[in-house]
Amino acid sequence: MVVAIDGPAGSGKSTIARAVASTLGFFFLNTGSFYRAYTLSALDRGIDPLDREKVLENASKVRITVKDGDICIDGVDVEDRLHTPSVDAYCSQVSSDPRIREMVNAEVRSIAKGMDIVTEGRDTTTVIFPDAEFRFYFDASPEVRARRRVKDQPGADYEAVLAAINERDRMDREKATGALRIADGAVYIDTSLLTINQVCEKVIKAVKDTL
Repeated sequence: MVVAIDGPAGSGKSTIARAVASTLGFFFLNTGSFYRAYTLSALDRGIDPLDREKVLENASKVRITVKDGDICIDGVDVEDRLHTPSVDAYCSQVSSDPRIREMVNAEVRSIAKGMDIVTEGRDTTTVIFPDAEFRFYFDASPEVRARRRVKDQPGADYEAVLAAINERDRMDREKATGALRIADGAVYIDTSLLTINQVCEKVIKAVKDTL
């Protein structure tokens, strides 16, 4: 069974998906983290994240795995490095390469095969798992999402973070493949004024009521 969650960056997808997975006893899988991992790997190796050919070549060589819900690059847990400003700045460009997207989609579907999972990330409900039993789209205003990011990144400048989020949204909506959009039939939840527990309750109730 697949519970898929989509929506813009900072809308609460990762935190809530992880909590829902824990409550339901499902495996947690963040598809967006794969793109972040490929971006981080390129930066660590001194590769220009905008050089598509070199990023693709590097991605074909590194091994991305998931351990206890955390992303690992060649066996090293890098979960705490995936949301740094440098990764944020280039992740959208890296993920816009259709060849990288095909790699990630294949990896994610392979991991999910035969499992009960809660998965989240850009285009999860529209491309990767369009037939998921449960599909949700989380949203929140750019200002709320910026405040959340600043809270998670002490010392970050609010105005700079807000500008980066608005630019990220623009790029994600204009992607030729995997563009950010609300899937037909997905349950829309605005998380702006809701607590994490309140959103979790909505998702869990929807799943349990159907089951």
